Amino acid sequence: MTALTRIVLDHKRLVLGFWLVVTIAAFAAIQPAGNALSQQFSVPGHEGFETNREIGEIYGNGGDVAPLVPVVKLPQGKTVDSPGITRQLDAALAKVEAALPEARTASYASTGDRAFVSGDGHTTFALVYIPQKGGVDPGQAEARQAQAALAGVTVGGAAVAVTGLDALRAAAGESDGGGTGVLLGTLLAALGALVVLVFVFRSFMALVPVLMAFVAIPTTFLLVWPVASVTDVSVIVQYLVALIGLGIAIDYALLVVVRWREERRRPNVTNDVAVRNAMQHAGSSVVFSGTTVAISLLALVALPVPFLRSIGIAGLLIALVSVAVAVTLLPLVLATIGPRLDWPRNRRGAGASRAWSAWARLVVRHRWAAAVGSTAVLAALAVAATSIQLGNPRADSLAQAGSARAGLEKLQDSGIGTGPLSPFDALVRSGDAGAVARALAQVDGVRSAAAPADWRRSDTALVAVIPTADGNSAAGRATLDRIRATSVPGDVTIGGEAAVSADFLHAVYGNFPLMLALISVLTFLLLARAFRSLILPLKAVVLNLLSVAAAWGLIVLVFQHGFGSDEIWGIEATRAINVEMPIVIFAFLFGVSMDYQVFIISRMREAYDRTGDTDTAVIEGVGRTGRLVTSAALILGLAFAAFSATPGTEAKMFATALGGGILIDATIIRGILAPAAVALLGRWNWWMPTRAARLLRVEPAANAA
Repeated sequence: MTALTRIVLDHKRLVLGFWLVVTIAAFAAIQPAGNALSQQFSVPGHEGFETNREIGEIYGNGGDVAPLVPVVKLPQGKTVDSPGITRQLDAALAKVEAALPEARTASYASTGDRAFVSGDGHTTFALVYIPQKGGVDPGQAEARQAQAALAGVTVGGAAVAVTGLDALRAAAGESDGGGTGVLLGTLLAALGALVVLVFVFRSFMALVPVLMAFVAIPTTFLLVWPVASVTDVSVIVQYLVALIGLGIAIDYALLVVVRWREERRRPNVTNDVAVRNAMQHAGSSVVFSGTTVAISLLALVALPVPFLRSIGIAGLLIALVSVAVAVTLLPLVLATIGPRLDWPRNRRGAGASRAWSAWARLVVRHRWAAAVGSTAVLAALAVAATSIQLGNPRADSLAQAGSARAGLEKLQDSGIGTGPLSPFDALVRSGDAGAVARALAQVDGVRSAAAPADWRRSDTALVAVIPTADGNSAAGRATLDRIRATSVPGDVTIGGEAAVSADFLHAVYGNFPLMLALISVLTFLLLARAFRSLILPLKAVVLNLLSVAAAWGLIVLVFQHGFGSDEIWGIEATRAINVEMPIVIFAFLFGVSMDYQVFIISRMREAYDRTGDTDTAVIEGVGRTGRLVTSAALILGLAFAAFSATPGTEAKMFATALGGGILIDATIIRGILAPAAVALLGRWNWWMPTRAARLLRVEPAANAA
């Protein structure tokens, strides 16, 4: 680190020119990089994915995209068999077909099949399958087009409402506009971060961490763009790049700037020497922390799921770019304009915090009570996480008003239910499609099945299978398993949006233990070498996993069970958590928690090496880093609070889990449990056997047990 800092300071103009060119190119890349991201969570080799791919190739629509569902509830005294109803229904759907010429439709009017009609004959629906176009919000634009085409259209005197998963999401306003929308959200979050930093630094130095983030985030998008051009990169990556980039770039800058201020307070120390000393200590911690986060997230690449691989690649790039900015551009800024920005000089921010030192003494004095109390709170959240139900949120939690909500309520009131929103698609390659439909209609959990005569292409046919329960729910997945296990005539495989979602769930969580093991082992080895201890890294891994479990428990309580979601956002209990949500939470929180852990323990290690006293190390470590960690957590908490105000159930769930998880980690875990645990273990914290030290190429501490 000393050599790198010397090179940077000796070539200031070259380093500055490099980052100027990169930043200009990076801002230009944000929009195309966002457009290149994929909405689909593909699982190659699984039945649902392969069937959907084939449906898309043969029919040009359907497959991974859930259908739009026009619904009509006829007035009292009229049924679908009343004179003129079929003709009017056919005319209404003709308007949809004109607005969406590439769509594939089916209804009672086109098939005469009672599968599209409620038991009392008063309510009927149609299925409108649109092309798989990908992008940030596939299907939402088409939902709005279908609603516009049917505006003012009536059947039997009743309005036609267009519902469906994408129509409900469009009504909730979940689209964020791609890369530009994420950039706008990041700008708003950065303003909140700046307010916190002004309070922390009380000088113009507050601008520096934000500047580092505004270089790191676009640069990461610049690197993600070519990756997304050659392979599928999940759309969720844009949130991770924007928010993780904002968080860890500011974290790393905070750590270095705080240490630089401390070094400047020493007598007879020039600014260049202060920069070099800060980079030697804090810069090394940044490199280690970023490397640990990058390698840990890189373990996701080992899993056979493209969605997880893209998160791993993005996580790796975020961490490496943030480190690169912190160890090259940041020392350049501190060495040149740093002293002028640090005005008015805030010496309070350069030393250990009296408040945090006093808090650390209190925790050390009451270590047992602190450990037991904090563990009880976290255990309660972790227990709540065990009741998690994975699947798409219940449809009626996606939108609370509008045409899409009205259509959904008509389906529910008629007894049809939400099955038409997420049907299963049976691709019949050989055999009688009608016989397949009749066989599948007898499966437990299937409401009806239809094989429209015009759903035939290239010697294949499609059968729409309507479940009684939401196809994305646990009951719907159980129905899917029974459908796939049913013997039907011919060569038949099952696809559809709900089917690929179920395959994704099985693929992801079937490999989840392997992912946990890989990341935990890598993290343990890296921390053992950095902290020169076997106990501290083991404790760090356990606490990081506990932090993630607590965040899972938080969204289970708030959204799945509805404790507070209705009062805060007007969202009913979702009864399920999106299948990708726990993985995204894990990938994000594990990395951020690792940063906080490294910042605190590094200071404790430094103090222990100097004093040989664990209690002193705890007090000094928390006193020096408590303000930094809580400030960083507050910045990210405000960022996610801003994102939780955006429309859409899934966005609110994402923001609540990550924002709440960060605050839980920074306060209950890092502020109470971690220091209490170190105080309880005493000299055993620093235990490093000679053989282990030799394998890790480190020397055991002289004061270790």
